[in-house]
Amino acid sequence: MRGPINRVLSRASALCGAAAALFMPALALAAPNGQPQPGQMNLAAPATSKMADIVWFHDWLLVLITLISVFVLALLVYVCWRFAEKKNPVPSKLTHHTGLEVAWTIIPVLILVVVAIPSFRILRDQLVIPPSDITLKVTGKQWYWSWEYPKDAGGFGFDSLMLDDKQRLELVNSGKAKPEEVPRLLGVDNEAVVPVGKIIRLQVTAADVIHKFAMPAFGLKLDAIPGRLNETWFKAEKEGLYFGQCSFICGQNHAYMPIAIRVVSQERYAAWLAESQKKFAAADGSPTRVAAVVGQ
Repeated sequence: MRGPINRVLSRASALCGAAAALFMPALALAAPNGQPQPGQMNLAAPATSKMADIVWFHDWLLVLITLISVFVLALLVYVCWRFAEKKNPVPSKLTHHTGLEVAWTIIPVLILVVVAIPSFRILRDQLVIPPSDITLKVTGKQWYWSWEYPKDAGGFGFDSLMLDDKQRLELVNSGKAKPEEVPRLLGVDNEAVVPVGKIIRLQVTAADVIHKFAMPAFGLKLDAIPGRLNETWFKAEKEGLYFGQCSFICGQNHAYMPIAIRVVSQERYAAWLAESQKKFAAADGSPTRVAAVVGQ
């Protein structure tokens, strides 16, 4: 997809971004974990190749629409100058021009085709799931998320609820979590944990009303609908703690159901999995709803 023309456009986009930074130094950069920053205007820093493609597509479109806007503005200025009433006291009686009609129909169509090709590729990449290493199921509820790990990983599950200010301070003061691990309105009592570099198949549904699972740094946004199982996938390429939120108004506390996913090495994931099997797995193999320690 990224041929010579696209590389030129990417460089032009980078130059536009650098120029914008010179004139708008107060704008905040995106946090590496997807957490929004005051004054932020750019997209979340990508932690997956999928999000990297989305950022590239956004920047490429920014360059394209800027060029189109400048061209249209220049054309309007020229028409106002060239066909002013003072220069043309006798108005033209020309009603149409066949060549012009064809041109301004075909050229926009070609532009839309050029835009559609990478757009459809990115959409297809989100919906066509490759062979996965791990399958996770997440259920949206009013107003929290429930995670379930497969039977081959112990068959356990847990609820993930937002921490209030008192809980956050207790965790930080006790040394169980760092302040950046439990930011206000985004910190949760239980984080989902996945290994870095592995393909995660994500199944999303809801138990009551429609929710939407959104992880900006992963390039994920998927409807959670009662009675329907939607699927997508991701492969995190960087270790760290990443945050997301429900992005569909689902009731009074819609703004208070964050998502937290911790990406760790395979060794740390195996250790977390072994400990979680003992903590969460019920005797009958059904998911057990028990609180986990933040930052495990």
